[in-house]
Amino acid sequence: MPPFWATPPWTNHSRSGELEFVLLGFAHVPSLRPMLAVLFLAAFLLTLLGNTLIVLLTSLDPGLRAPMYLFLRQLALVEICFSLDVAPRLLVTLLWPGRGMYPTSCALQLFLVLSFVSTESLLLTVMAWDRFLAICRPLHYGTIMSLRLCHLLATTCWLAGIPLSLVFTIWLFNFPYCGSRGIRHYLCDIAPLLSLVCADTRVFEASMFVTTVLLVFVPVSLILMSYTRILAAVLQMPSASGRHKALSTCASHLIVVILFYCTTGVIHLRPKSSYSPESKQVVSLSYTMVTPMFNPLIYSLRNKEFKAALVRVFIQRRGTFTL
Repeated sequence: MPPFWATPPWTNHSRSGELEFVLLGFAHVPSLRPMLAVLFLAAFLLTLLGNTLIVLLTSLDPGLRAPMYLFLRQLALVEICFSLDVAPRLLVTLLWPGRGMYPTSCALQLFLVLSFVSTESLLLTVMAWDRFLAICRPLHYGTIMSLRLCHLLATTCWLAGIPLSLVFTIWLFNFPYCGSRGIRHYLCDIAPLLSLVCADTRVFEASMFVTTVLLVFVPVSLILMSYTRILAAVLQMPSASGRHKALSTCASHLIVVILFYCTTGVIHLRPKSSYSPESKQVVSLSYTMVTPMFNPLIYSLRNKEFKAALVRVFIQRRGTFTL
């Protein structure tokens, strides 16, 4: 079978003669598309603003040099990249329905989505381990979480998902596609693309299931183990203020973990499940638009150090420049 970039099997051509896909996101509610475009544009801008603020604060303020903030900066960068990959195409789909998308563009978007999901999953696991060491091994925390190890872990999180994402993207786009060229989604994702394939995909689906288990259930298990140990250590603390401080540093991370893993697990564990394409679009919004927008609020609003850093970086420096 020829590779997808040589003779792709789609049936509709663009003016240049190249075959195209068409994203049909929210085609079932055409009257709501203008309003949805405004809402998603606002969410996109808030996501960029909030996560860029986290990157700036953790880079500029000397009080945010702990490993936790280094990993949080990496998470914010992932959310920025994720939003830049998904939101612009979503807005184009809503404002100019029916516009074609080259197969190479669709493959690139899918590859980036899979890579960023893998990176975020690994980062959340590393952040849970960091909290475990900080609370349960405080005397050895500074020795274990050296700057070199932190950078090594962050780099691993970014790179580990690339090979698998590349393999699954090339594999999926080498299948023969037949029938309609319309993708019933607002992004190029595995489930809507599989519905267009006219070939046996059972091996692909089984491989995708095993990979999803490794990238979802294994990290979730490690996170649960970390927080079980954290909870046991917190309950043994003599002072109520100490318990409250320890739990407050973990509560934000737990909220993000629940939002991320619940939605990604539903979508990728059973790509050909009986859920309607419309319901899958709504679930996908949770980890492609909602979670990236709320992460900065979840982390910063519950963190006094972030509020103090915001004052130091922007308000005090502004006063210095004014003087």
